[in-house]
Amino acid sequence: MVLDMTLPDATGFDLLSRLDDNEAAAFPPVIVYTARELTEAEELRLRRYSKSIIIKGAKSPERLIDEVTLFLHQVVSDLPAQQQKLLATSLNRDARLEGRQILVVEDDVRNVFALTSIFEPHGAKVQIARNGREALELLEKTHGTQPVDLVLMDVMMPEMDGLTATREIRRREAWHGLPIIMLTAKAMADDQEQCLAAGANDYLAKPLDVDKLLSLARVWMSR
Repeated sequence: MVLDMTLPDATGFDLLSRLDDNEAAAFPPVIVYTARELTEAEELRLRRYSKSIIIKGAKSPERLIDEVTLFLHQVVSDLPAQQQKLLATSLNRDARLEGRQILVVEDDVRNVFALTSIFEPHGAKVQIARNGREALELLEKTHGTQPVDLVLMDVMMPEMDGLTATREIRRREAWHGLPIIMLTAKAMADDQEQCLAAGANDYLAKPLDVDKLLSLARVWMSR
């Protein structure tokens, strides 16, 4: 049950209290969805209901979906495998990212941390290469065992830049279909043209739009 704390005929606390007192009624797990900050006293009161999941100040529908999905994953382990698969497909908006191998080719540790923080919570497995040469070595090493599903390639890197590395990847027949999204801090007009000419599937300028990056990742990995 997703419960707002301010209802036209009662408060969320009133409803929870009545459900708790009524032994004949089922008391489902509860997600409290409220736009206002809960006081410490209100949080303590809510914690009396052991099956409640509390979201403090949740204003985003996307966060609500995350919480519901997380809870469903926690209770779904007892279901048959086929039902688990159907549930993941219908309710997990990141089913296309779950378990996928993403190679981040980036020399700036801050950007590496940011990209890892974007994809790992969605179930993806992130591998890191600090330049184009390391990326080629890692792709060679994992080919046939745990093949990479998507490459996020920075343009400006030491030893071997992203454009050169992308051209080298495309020379290998086995990697012709490997999706590559180029990431660059430069805002030059011909950046996109150079990236696509090198063999990239798509292009995204920094600072990154997280929603757009996730959308591009889903699109290219599903092809």
